[in-house]
Amino acid sequence: MDVPHRKIRIPEAGTPRLSEGFDRVRREFDLPDEFPQAVLDEATATASRRFVGDDRTDLPFLTIDPPGSMDLDQALCLEERQDGYRVWYAIADVGAFVRPGGAIDREARKRGETVYLPDGRVPLHPPVLSEGAASLLPGEIRPVALWCVDLDAEGEVVGFDVRPALVRSRERLDYDYVQTLVDTGRADGTLRLLAEIGPLRMEIERARGGVTLPTPDQEVVRSGDGYRVEFRSPQPCEEWNAQISLLTGMCAAQMMLDAEVGVLRVLPAAGPADVDKVRRMALALGVPWPEGAGYGEVVHGLDPKIPGHAAFLHESTVLLRGAAYVAFDGEPPPDALHAAVAAPYAHVTAPLRRLVDRYATEVCLAVASGEPVPEEITEALAELPRDMTAATRRSSGVDRACVDLVEAFLLRDRIGETFEAVVVDVADNGKGGQIQLTDPAVIARCDGAGLPLGGRVSARLLRADTATREIRFTWMPEAE
Repeated sequence: MDVPHRKIRIPEAGTPRLSEGFDRVRREFDLPDEFPQAVLDEATATASRRFVGDDRTDLPFLTIDPPGSMDLDQALCLEERQDGYRVWYAIADVGAFVRPGGAIDREARKRGETVYLPDGRVPLHPPVLSEGAASLLPGEIRPVALWCVDLDAEGEVVGFDVRPALVRSRERLDYDYVQTLVDTGRADGTLRLLAEIGPLRMEIERARGGVTLPTPDQEVVRSGDGYRVEFRSPQPCEEWNAQISLLTGMCAAQMMLDAEVGVLRVLPAAGPADVDKVRRMALALGVPWPEGAGYGEVVHGLDPKIPGHAAFLHESTVLLRGAAYVAFDGEPPPDALHAAVAAPYAHVTAPLRRLVDRYATEVCLAVASGEPVPEEITEALAELPRDMTAATRRSSGVDRACVDLVEAFLLRDRIGETFEAVVVDVADNGKGGQIQLTDPAVIARCDGAGLPLGGRVSARLLRADTATREIRFTWMPEAE
């Protein structure tokens, strides 16, 4: 869990100009084209391996992912207990396919994580594994790290464990389908329980001071012969599903802290000066901040469609910056907290797409079995924060560049037009800031002294350059 960034998706292939732009982004960030032959050969060989483990193919697992996803990391099965719930969470056991120090491992260390672009992705692992032998595709028996987390009737954790196992997913579902089943009262089994457990965990998150920002994603969709960009808010079932992932990451973190070995995702708490600044901003924007309420409670009730709320959500992310990875083998780090989660937290639920998850999972499997963590894993821990910092920075840069490119493409023929917008950021010197358009859903730089933070303005488009990915507006208060 980190500060959310703008996401953008194009369901169909873009125009030639966009394709050229995405290729430029690939070159700019030095994204690899193909896997070396040695990596492909090793992946093909290991894909045909047969694995042993506890046979839990009796559990009716299902996956919930965006439509068309093939790199399926997680499968879910929820059960009722006499006094609560049991969460079975199967995570693809990528470590079963990857030999430490081997060709796949070395290449994954260079890549760090899967990089997504609107017209494709640059995967962490060869597709024969990430979209085939290691992916939790329906009907296929797969090796997993199987988490078992018991909750009481209020959703609090009362026990957890993880073991290697073999499972078989029964269904591959997408969020829209799941939400429709829940909304129409047709959800049963795991989906019915997800709609119970998810809200319980969200309430627990708020009570402990955790933060989930209600900010929408930016999405590019096909519109006739062209495209439009719009803001999309996540479905409730997406947030419930995310709570299961957070729950597992918190259990993993606690397991590694108790064993004094592992790798955590940490986020320092914001300093008093930043908190005071954000409180003053809330007052200026008309955002209620009750006495004694934490930041997570404040943002929970906000509506990003309200101008003042949108500006506050944009500006207040200063409280959630500075996330990092920290590895330890011995005494745990003095500050192991992830401030947005409001608890210790580790990345373990996306090993097909993120390098650190495989190593953290290997640590947890060893600890849970009572065995020493393999030496090749502990030796690699020290370098993981560096590798993941570089990978995260590159992926974020690619994301920003692609969003900027599509925005510029959509606005390229509208120079001189005036757009209605909300001011979501103002420069410290008062000269210019950022505005958020409603149609199209663009966030861009705007010149003009005295921009009213959280206010509505009419801004004129000065520049939209697909080559430089620059968009610039201007605001003249006397024209309002």
